[in-house]
Amino acid sequence: MKAGFVSIFGKPNAGKSTLLNALLGEKLAIVSPKVQTTRHRIKGILTQPGYQVIFSDTPGIIEPKYKLHEKMMHAVKGSLEDADLALLLVAADDRLEESDEIFSSLRLKAPAIVVLNKIDAVSAASLEAAIRFFKEKDYCKEVMAISALHRQHIDELLNKVLEYMPEGEPFFEEDNISDLSTRFFVAELVRERIYTLYEQEIPYETTVLVASFEEKTTLTKIRAEIIVQRESQKAIILGEGGKMIKRLGTEARGAIEEFFGRKVFLELFVKVRPKWRDNENFLKEYGYQ
Repeated sequence: MKAGFVSIFGKPNAGKSTLLNALLGEKLAIVSPKVQTTRHRIKGILTQPGYQVIFSDTPGIIEPKYKLHEKMMHAVKGSLEDADLALLLVAADDRLEESDEIFSSLRLKAPAIVVLNKIDAVSAASLEAAIRFFKEKDYCKEVMAISALHRQHIDELLNKVLEYMPEGEPFFEEDNISDLSTRFFVAELVRERIYTLYEQEIPYETTVLVASFEEKTTLTKIRAEIIVQRESQKAIILGEGGKMIKRLGTEARGAIEEFFGRKVFLELFVKVRPKWRDNENFLKEYGYQ
Protein backbone atom coordinates (compact mmCIF):
# COMPACT_ATOMS: atom_id res chain seq x y z
CA MET A 1 0.00 0.00 0.00
CA LYS A 2 1.23 3.49 -0.87
CA ALA A 3 0.00 6.62 0.90
CA GLY A 4 1.27 10.16 0.73
CA PHE A 5 0.66 13.88 0.35
CA VAL A 6 1.02 15.83 -2.90
CA SER A 7 0.78 19.63 -2.96
CA ILE A 8 0.07 21.69 -6.07
CA PHE A 9 1.79 25.08 -6.28
CA GLY A 10 1.85 27.83 -8.88
CA LYS A 11 0.88 31.33 -9.90
CA PRO A 12 -2.75 32.43 -9.79
CA ASN A 13 -4.75 31.02 -12.70
CA ALA A 14 -2.22 28.34 -13.61
CA GLY A 15 -5.03 25.78 -13.38
CA LYS A 16 -4.35 24.25 -9.95
CA SER A 17 -8.01 23.74 -9.02
CA THR A 18 -8.81 22.32 -12.45
CA LEU A 19 -5.89 19.91 -12.04
CA LEU A 20 -7.09 18.80 -8.60
CA ASN A 21 -10.56 18.09 -10.00
CA ALA A 22 -9.10 16.20 -12.94
CA LEU A 23 -6.91 14.03 -10.71
CA LEU A 24 -9.83 13.19 -8.42
CA GLY A 25 -12.24 12.60 -11.27
CA GLU A 26 -14.85 14.89 -9.73
CA LYS A 27 -15.30 18.55 -8.89
CA LEU A 28 -14.03 19.42 -5.43
CA ALA A 29 -12.39 22.82 -5.89
CA ILE A 30 -14.24 25.78 -7.39
CA VAL A 31 -12.89 27.29 -10.60
CA SER A 32 -13.31 30.55 -12.47
CA PRO A 33 -11.42 32.50 -15.15
CA LYS A 34 -10.55 35.14 -12.52
CA VAL A 35 -7.29 34.98 -10.59
CA GLN A 36 -7.11 34.27 -6.85
CA THR A 37 -10.27 32.17 -6.82
CA THR A 38 -8.75 29.68 -4.35
CA ARG A 39 -8.29 31.09 -0.85
CA HIS A 40 -7.87 27.95 1.23
CA ARG A 41 -5.83 24.80 1.13
CA ILE A 42 -8.25 22.21 -0.25
CA LYS A 43 -7.35 18.57 0.30
CA GLY A 44 -8.76 16.01 -2.09
CA ILE A 45 -8.40 12.35 -1.15
CA LEU A 46 -7.97 9.78 -3.92
CA THR A 47 -8.26 6.20 -2.66
CA GLN A 48 -7.89 3.23 -4.98
CA PRO A 49 -6.79 -0.37 -4.49
CA GLY A 50 -3.14 -0.16 -3.50
CA TYR A 51 -2.84 3.54 -2.78
CA GLN A 52 -4.21 6.68 -1.19
CA VAL A 53 -3.00 10.08 -2.36
CA ILE A 54 -3.99 13.29 -0.58
CA PHE A 55 -3.74 16.15 -3.06
CA SER A 56 -3.69 19.76 -1.85
CA ASP A 57 -4.88 22.62 -4.04
CA THR A 58 -3.25 25.80 -2.73
CA PRO A 59 -3.88 29.52 -3.31
CA GLY A 60 -1.93 31.12 -6.13
CA ILE A 61 1.35 32.50 -4.84
CA ILE A 62 1.19 36.30 -4.54
CA GLU A 63 2.74 39.18 -2.61
CA PRO A 64 0.29 39.79 0.29
CA LYS A 65 -1.57 43.12 0.37
CA TYR A 66 -4.09 42.27 3.09
CA LYS A 67 -4.31 40.00 6.12
CA LEU A 68 -6.50 37.77 3.97
CA HIS A 69 -3.60 37.34 1.54
CA GLU A 70 -1.30 36.56 4.46
CA LYS A 71 -3.67 33.77 5.54
CA MET A 72 -3.66 32.45 1.99
CA MET A 73 0.13 32.35 1.91
CA HIS A 74 0.16 30.57 5.29
CA ALA A 75 -1.89 27.85 3.59
CA VAL A 76 0.84 27.58 0.95
CA LYS A 77 3.52 27.32 3.63
CA GLY A 78 1.61 24.56 5.43
CA SER A 79 1.37 22.62 2.19
CA LEU A 80 5.13 22.91 1.71
CA GLU A 81 5.90 21.41 5.08
CA ASP A 82 4.02 18.10 4.85
CA ALA A 83 4.31 17.27 1.14
CA ASP A 84 5.90 14.04 -0.05
CA LEU A 85 5.85 15.46 -3.58
CA ALA A 86 5.31 18.93 -5.05
CA LEU A 87 3.61 19.52 -8.38
CA LEU A 88 4.82 22.88 -9.68
CA LEU A 89 2.14 23.95 -12.12
CA VAL A 90 2.90 26.35 -14.96
CA ALA A 91 0.56 27.58 -17.68
CA ALA A 92 2.53 26.73 -20.81
CA ASP A 93 1.46 29.99 -22.45
CA ASP A 94 2.55 32.13 -19.48
CA ARG A 95 5.87 33.79 -18.67
CA LEU A 96 8.10 30.91 -17.59
CA GLU A 97 10.60 33.16 -15.84
CA GLU A 98 7.97 34.38 -13.35
CA SER A 99 7.06 30.84 -12.33
CA ASP A 100 10.75 29.93 -12.12
CA GLU A 101 11.34 32.82 -9.73
CA ILE A 102 8.46 31.66 -7.52
CA PHE A 103 9.55 28.02 -7.50
CA SER A 104 13.15 28.96 -6.71
CA SER A 105 11.97 30.84 -3.61
CA LEU A 106 9.76 28.05 -2.20
CA ARG A 107 12.53 26.23 -0.30
CA LEU A 108 11.11 22.88 -1.27
CA LYS A 109 11.80 19.95 1.03
CA ALA A 110 10.09 17.39 -1.20
CA PRO A 111 11.00 16.34 -4.74
CA ALA A 112 9.21 18.37 -7.40
CA ILE A 113 7.70 17.65 -10.79
CA VAL A 114 7.15 20.67 -13.02
CA VAL A 115 3.79 20.25 -14.74
CA LEU A 116 3.25 22.31 -17.88
CA ASN A 117 -0.49 22.91 -18.19
CA LYS A 118 -2.64 24.23 -21.02
CA ILE A 119 -0.50 22.55 -23.66
CA ASP A 120 -3.33 22.98 -26.16
CA ALA A 121 -2.65 26.75 -26.06
CA VAL A 122 0.96 26.61 -27.36
CA SER A 123 2.82 25.29 -30.36
CA ALA A 124 4.91 22.12 -30.22
CA ALA A 125 8.09 24.20 -30.51
CA SER A 126 7.09 26.46 -27.61
CA LEU A 127 6.22 23.46 -25.47
CA GLU A 128 9.57 21.80 -26.20
CA ALA A 129 11.37 25.03 -25.28
CA ALA A 130 9.45 25.20 -21.98
CA ILE A 131 10.38 21.59 -21.18
CA ARG A 132 14.06 22.34 -21.80
CA PHE A 133 13.81 25.52 -19.70
CA PHE A 134 12.59 23.71 -16.57
CA LYS A 135 14.67 20.54 -16.97
CA GLU A 136 17.74 22.66 -16.24
CA LYS A 137 16.43 23.88 -12.88
CA ASP A 138 17.83 22.40 -9.67
CA TYR A 139 14.40 22.05 -8.03
CA CYS A 140 12.98 20.05 -10.95
CA LYS A 141 13.14 16.25 -10.89
CA GLU A 142 11.01 15.77 -14.00
CA VAL A 143 8.81 17.72 -16.41
CA MET A 144 5.40 16.59 -17.59
CA ALA A 145 3.01 18.27 -20.04
CA ILE A 146 -0.78 18.11 -19.65
CA SER A 147 -4.07 19.83 -20.26
CA ALA A 148 -6.03 19.66 -17.00
CA LEU A 149 -9.14 21.14 -18.61
CA HIS A 150 -9.22 18.52 -21.36
CA ARG A 151 -7.80 15.74 -19.16
CA GLN A 152 -4.87 15.14 -21.49
CA HIS A 153 -2.11 13.00 -19.91
CA ILE A 154 -3.75 13.05 -16.46
CA ASP A 155 -3.40 9.27 -16.10
CA GLU A 156 0.29 9.50 -16.99
CA LEU A 157 0.77 12.22 -14.39
CA LEU A 158 -0.98 10.16 -11.73
CA ASN A 159 1.20 7.14 -12.51
CA LYS A 160 4.26 9.32 -12.15
CA VAL A 161 2.99 10.70 -8.83
CA LEU A 162 2.59 7.15 -7.50
CA GLU A 163 6.25 6.45 -8.18
CA TYR A 164 7.13 9.07 -5.56
CA MET A 165 4.64 7.98 -2.90
CA PRO A 166 6.02 6.20 0.19
CA GLU A 167 4.69 2.88 1.42
CA GLY A 168 2.25 3.20 4.29
CA GLU A 169 -1.28 2.80 5.57
CA PRO A 170 -4.11 5.13 4.46
CA PHE A 171 -4.59 8.33 6.45
CA PHE A 172 -8.35 8.55 5.81
CA GLU A 173 -11.32 6.20 5.48
CA GLU A 174 -11.91 4.87 1.97
CA ASP A 175 -15.11 6.86 1.34
CA ASN A 176 -13.64 10.25 2.35
CA ILE A 177 -12.98 12.67 -0.49
CA SER A 178 -11.85 15.62 1.66
CA ASP A 179 -11.16 16.60 5.25
CA LEU A 180 -13.21 19.79 4.90
CA SER A 181 -16.74 20.34 6.17
CA THR A 182 -19.99 20.34 4.22
CA ARG A 183 -20.47 24.00 5.12
CA PHE A 184 -17.13 24.85 3.56
CA PHE A 185 -18.16 23.44 0.19
CA VAL A 186 -21.52 25.21 0.30
CA ALA A 187 -19.79 28.54 0.89
CA GLU A 188 -17.33 27.84 -1.92
CA LEU A 189 -20.08 27.00 -4.41
CA VAL A 190 -21.88 30.26 -3.63
CA ARG A 191 -18.60 32.14 -3.95
CA GLU A 192 -17.91 30.46 -7.30
CA ARG A 193 -21.16 31.86 -8.69
CA ILE A 194 -20.21 35.32 -7.41
CA TYR A 195 -16.97 35.09 -9.39
CA THR A 196 -18.97 34.15 -12.46
CA LEU A 197 -21.79 36.69 -12.20
CA TYR A 198 -20.08 39.83 -10.89
CA GLU A 199 -17.25 41.92 -12.30
CA GLN A 200 -14.40 44.15 -11.10
CA GLU A 201 -13.73 44.20 -7.36
CA ILE A 202 -16.88 42.40 -6.16
CA PRO A 203 -15.54 38.80 -6.13
CA TYR A 204 -12.30 39.83 -4.42
CA GLU A 205 -13.95 41.88 -1.68
CA THR A 206 -16.61 39.27 -0.94
CA THR A 207 -16.71 36.14 1.17
CA VAL A 208 -19.48 33.74 2.15
CA LEU A 209 -20.43 32.43 5.59
CA VAL A 210 -22.88 29.55 6.03
CA ALA A 211 -24.94 30.64 9.04
CA SER A 212 -27.12 27.52 9.26
CA PHE A 213 -27.23 24.09 7.64
CA GLU A 214 -30.15 21.85 8.48
CA GLU A 215 -30.79 18.48 6.86
CA LYS A 216 -34.49 17.61 6.64
CA THR A 217 -36.01 14.37 5.38
CA THR A 218 -36.67 15.62 1.87
CA LEU A 219 -34.26 18.56 1.51
CA THR A 220 -31.43 20.54 3.08
CA LYS A 221 -32.13 24.07 4.36
CA ILE A 222 -29.20 26.47 4.11
CA ARG A 223 -28.86 30.10 5.16
CA ALA A 224 -25.75 31.80 3.81
CA GLU A 225 -24.46 35.32 4.36
CA ILE A 226 -22.56 37.17 1.64
CA ILE A 227 -20.07 39.53 3.24
CA VAL A 228 -19.04 42.71 1.42
CA GLN A 229 -17.03 45.77 2.43
CA ARG A 230 -19.27 48.65 1.34
CA GLU A 231 -22.94 49.51 0.96
CA SER A 232 -22.39 50.14 -2.74
CA GLN A 233 -21.20 46.54 -3.11
CA LYS A 234 -24.28 45.29 -1.31
CA ALA A 235 -26.42 47.13 -3.86
CA ILE A 236 -24.52 45.47 -6.70
CA ILE A 237 -24.94 42.00 -5.17
CA LEU A 238 -28.69 42.59 -4.77
CA GLY A 239 -29.18 44.16 -8.18
CA GLU A 240 -32.13 46.25 -9.29
CA GLY A 241 -35.25 44.95 -7.58
CA GLY A 242 -33.23 42.02 -6.18
CA LYS A 243 -32.77 40.49 -9.64
CA MET A 244 -29.08 39.67 -9.26
CA ILE A 245 -29.27 37.96 -5.89
CA LYS A 246 -32.22 35.91 -7.14
CA ARG A 247 -30.16 34.77 -10.09
CA LEU A 248 -27.20 34.10 -7.81
CA GLY A 249 -29.41 32.03 -5.50
CA THR A 250 -30.87 30.01 -8.34
CA GLU A 251 -27.48 29.17 -9.86
CA ALA A 252 -25.82 28.48 -6.50
CA ARG A 253 -28.69 26.24 -5.41
CA GLY A 254 -28.37 24.21 -8.60
CA ALA A 255 -24.62 23.75 -8.04
CA ILE A 256 -25.15 22.73 -4.40
CA GLU A 257 -27.88 20.25 -5.35
CA GLU A 258 -25.60 18.70 -7.95
CA PHE A 259 -22.75 18.47 -5.43
CA PHE A 260 -24.83 16.80 -2.68
CA GLY A 261 -27.31 14.93 -4.86
CA ARG A 262 -30.41 16.15 -3.02
CA LYS A 263 -32.89 19.04 -2.94
CA VAL A 264 -31.75 22.28 -1.34
CA PHE A 265 -33.59 25.33 0.00
CA LEU A 266 -31.10 28.21 -0.07
CA GLU A 267 -31.54 31.63 1.53
CA LEU A 268 -28.98 34.35 0.80
CA PHE A 269 -28.46 37.54 2.82
CA VAL A 270 -25.93 40.33 2.29
CA LYS A 271 -24.02 41.95 5.17
CA VAL A 272 -21.59 44.86 5.10
CA ARG A 273 -18.38 44.42 7.12
CA PRO A 274 -15.96 47.30 6.35
CA LYS A 275 -12.37 46.19 5.72
CA TRP A 276 -13.08 42.57 6.67
CA ARG A 277 -10.02 41.44 4.67
CA ASP A 278 -7.76 43.21 7.19
CA ASN A 279 -9.70 42.36 10.35
CA GLU A 280 -8.29 39.41 12.30
CA ASN A 281 -11.57 38.70 14.11
CA PHE A 282 -13.65 38.74 10.94
CA LEU A 283 -11.15 36.52 9.15
CA LYS A 284 -11.28 33.98 11.94
CA GLU A 285 -15.08 34.03 11.93
CA TYR A 286 -15.13 33.47 8.17
CA GLY A 287 -12.83 30.44 8.38
CA TYR A 288 -9.49 31.98 7.41
CA GLN A 289 -7.14 30.50 10.00
